[in-house]
Formats: sequence, C-alpha cells, structure tokens
Amino acid sequence: MSEHPTPRGDRTAAGLGLRARHRSRAAAVTGALALATAGAALALPVPYVVEAPGPVVDTLGSQDGRELIRVSGARTYPTTGSLDLTTVSISGGPGGSVDLPGLVLGWLLPSRTAIPYDLLFAPGATAAEEEARDTADMTDSQDSATAAALTELGYDVPTTVTITALDPQAPAAPVLRTGDVVLALDGEDVEGLAGLRSALDAGEAGRSVALTVRRDGQDITVDAVTQAAPADSTSTVQLGVGVTVDVDRRAVPVKVDIAVDDIGGPSAGLMFALGIVDRLTPEPMTGGEAVAGTGTIDVTGAVGPIGGITEKMVAAQAAGASAFLAPEGNCDEVLAGGPPGLLVVPVADLAGARSAVEAVGRGDTAALASCPTGG
Repeated sequence: MSEHPTPRGDRTAAGLGLRARHRSRAAAVTGALALATAGAALALPVPYVVEAPGPVVDTLGSQDGRELIRVSGARTYPTTGSLDLTTVSISGGPGGSVDLPGLVLGWLLPSRTAIPYDLLFAPGATAAEEEARDTADMTDSQDSATAAALTELGYDVPTTVTITALDPQAPAAPVLRTGDVVLALDGEDVEGLAGLRSALDAGEAGRSVALTVRRDGQDITVDAVTQAAPADSTSTVQLGVGVTVDVDRRAVPVKVDIAVDDIGGPSAGLMFALGIVDRLTPEPMTGGEAVAGTGTIDVTGAVGPIGGITEKMVAAQAAGASAFLAPEGNCDEVLAGGPPGLLVVPVADLAGARSAVEAVGRGDTAALASCPTGG
C-alpha cells in the first residue's frame, strides 16, 4: 500500500492534463494548417471564365459630352427613347483569373455563366492580343453597321467581295484563288455580296459561269462551275467559296463616326445600325420606349448570333428595356435562360429589326414574334 496516494494521484492528473494540452495544441495547429490549405486552394485559379451582365449603352446617347453616333453629309433628326446595346463582363480571360468561389457563383447564379477557358480563348493568348482582336472586331462591326444602315435607307454603298477560302471539293476551286476580288459574272458587274448571290441564283446549279476577278492587280475571266447551296442557306446556288465584304469608305456618301470606349467585339453591330437609321429618319423609331438588343451584322443587313445572350437579357431588363432584340440563332438559349417577363423578339436582318422597334414604339407588339423565355 502506498504511503503517499494523493501526491501520486496529483502527478497522474497533471500528466494527463499536460498530454491533453499537447493534443489540443496539435489539433489547433492541424486545424489552422487545414484552414490555410483550404483557403489557398480556394484562391487558386481555375481554367474557367465567368460571364456576367455588363454595361448597357444607349447608341442614341452621348459619351463625355459627345454623341455616340455622329453623322455628316446628311440631315439628322431628333430621337427619343433609347436603343441600348448590351454587353457581357468577363472574368478570367487572358491576364485575369477566376478562383473556386467565383466559379461556384458562375454555376449557381442564373445571371452568370461559367465556361471552360479553352472554349473562348486560345492557349497562350495575351491580354494585349485579345484587346487588339476585340478592337478590330468592333471597327469592322461599325463599318458593317454603317453600310447596312445606309443601304436600308436607300443609299448606294460600294463594297468589294474578296474570296478568302476555297472548298477543295467545289467544282469551281481549280480556277479560283484566295485573294481574288469578284468583279462580274457573265459580263454583268457584281455589286456586293447581294449582287453575287442574285447573279448565281438566276441560273441552275452545275452550270458554268464566266467569273471576272481581279487577281494580282489584273482583271481576268475564268470559267467556274457552280454547285447547289446547302439546304439551310439563303441562296440556292453557290461557288463553294468563303468571302469577306469590304466597304469602300472613300465612296460612302454619308460619313458616320461611332465613338464607344471600353467595348470590344462584333455583337453591337445591330444596335449601331438601328441607331444610325433612327438618326437619319424624320420620325423617332422607339416612340420614347427603351429597346435593347444584340447581334452581329454584315453589310447586307443580315443579323448573326452572339455569345452571352442570357447575361445581356438580364442587363437589358435591369435597365428597364421594353423589348429585347435577339438574333434568330439565339432563340434556343433565350428559352433556356431568358428572364421571365421580358419581350424577346427574334430578328434575322436589319429590316426586320427596324420593323420590330417601330412596332414597340407604336405599342403594337401583339403581332410580333417572340422567343419564349424560360426564367
């Protein structure tokens, strides 16, 4: 039997307390390290970009005290309401990054979209390269919008059609080259892309046509065999080539200057074109309403699909738009993610978009086609 039971018991209790404190400190250190590791992991960039609603800009408005659309060489008229171009704000592009919390928000919030980086940007692309590309796209968009708007109003806008790609399987491929500028077909001058399409559609597919092109500074005529156009094409006969259409700026009868800072890409083309048309027509198109929209446009007035439409519709609705003009090719996305309560009108060309804006201005929207929104 021990003669000193209490001191032994004290030493045993003290020893247990010391080990408990050691374990507590170890757990605290381990927890802190785990939290630090988790925090570091959350802060690591992920290979995604997140699109969110961006600024809304009224093409009929002003920036830094200057009208966004300035016209010379023709009479302009007062406008009312607004024709708003919509934009997307992108996080995580070249020069930026998205962390895990930002990615989760991109997945969860209906007003945002998370997209794998490689679907939008080339590997190794720099911020400067992307900015230069966006600026070039914006400049081309403004030129196309000007040409489309002036053509819609009945002006003669000289353009050139240049072959930029060849389908090696096309029967016309052996006699054509990239860089050829199309001048005439069967002895008749070709006036722009619309003129070329019209001349081709005037005959049957599979026939031989005398195509005059400018090649290396010389005008030559080649015999090119046509082919049937795909079923989803707006034409019935084609040459099997890709082309670009350039506006001869020096010959444009009306000068249009568009000044928009910090916005890039081609998707503002439709709203620029509508703004030009509105400034050059006596009666305001909008009737005082706010109409927003998006879409690329080419010199013929054809409206093309764009990215980020869900975010643009959200921005338009937040800005108080009465209606939103969307490219026909984006209607499926509108159904999947459009905000409820917003009238979304699909448009295929500038003429249709103009008619839609005028209908909104008259309050006559019942007969307008619409893309159903899914909410």
